[in-house]
Amino acid sequence: MTGVREEDGEAAAVLGERFEEHRSRLRAVAYRMLGSLDEADDAVQEAWVRFSAAGADDVANLGGWLTTIVTRVCLNALRARAARPETLAGARVPDPVLSAADGPTPEQEALLADSVGLALLVVLDTLTPAERVAFVLHDVFDFPFGEIAPILDRTPQAARQLASRARHRVKAAGPREPDGTVAAQQKVVSAFFAAARAGDLTGLVELLDPEVVLRTDGFAGTPTVLRGATTVSGAALGGASPHAEFSPVLVNGAAGMLITVRGRPAALMAFTVIGGRIAAVDGITDPQRLRRLMS
Repeated sequence: MTGVREEDGEAAAVLGERFEEHRSRLRAVAYRMLGSLDEADDAVQEAWVRFSAAGADDVANLGGWLTTIVTRVCLNALRARAARPETLAGARVPDPVLSAADGPTPEQEALLADSVGLALLVVLDTLTPAERVAFVLHDVFDFPFGEIAPILDRTPQAARQLASRARHRVKAAGPREPDGTVAAQQKVVSAFFAAARAGDLTGLVELLDPEVVLRTDGFAGTPTVLRGATTVSGAALGGASPHAEFSPVLVNGAAGMLITVRGRPAALMAFTVIGGRIAAVDGITDPQRLRRLMS
């Protein structure tokens, strides 16, 4: 019996090693599908449970097989989310990947590979579950439509049309990825906060794209979606606190700011800087989410 248990343990260890080779990519897929770090981890864990039960010794393309499993788990989660809309007022701000201003860790870099700004995740949240799956798998991870179709229970042509619709909606939302270096982005962001603290409305407006969009998670009870440079500037002036402290951070690899008041996190702001101006601001003010993200 001891020999059998040893063999079982060795087999489990081999399975674990094979799975770990793909974990980072699977988590990256799930994060783009769900926009939630916790749900992404749950999806990867579910894939591990299914993989360890099936063994999959005869699977030629293990990475593709595991990605299919994770995608199906994510698709079910997206469908459940669509059937049970969140009760929190306003826009849903996806989970950001928060890292220090001097750069992300290797694990964070793996999660953010292939460019996944927070503003893009906001746009992806507007897609149907099938559109999101088709777009993420094909446009981000280069999956052929012949492999996407069975996951969605559609024909390859139908899967292609889903991805095309999603692509058009993403493009219609405008540029979602910041330009320039992080240092250049952070310079604009720092100037924005300096103008807000100085009460410089004209300076704020000049730093904002005319069509800028400000989104927050709605926790503080303020309007959760604001549009236009004048409106966003007014909100920045009205929300300025004399006790606030500002710490530059990276949010999904782009310039961001962590705001604390008397040592407690009050807001995490992600900025999309395009053409030297702020085109989008996505903020999280929910204390519970902030504590979880900071842990």
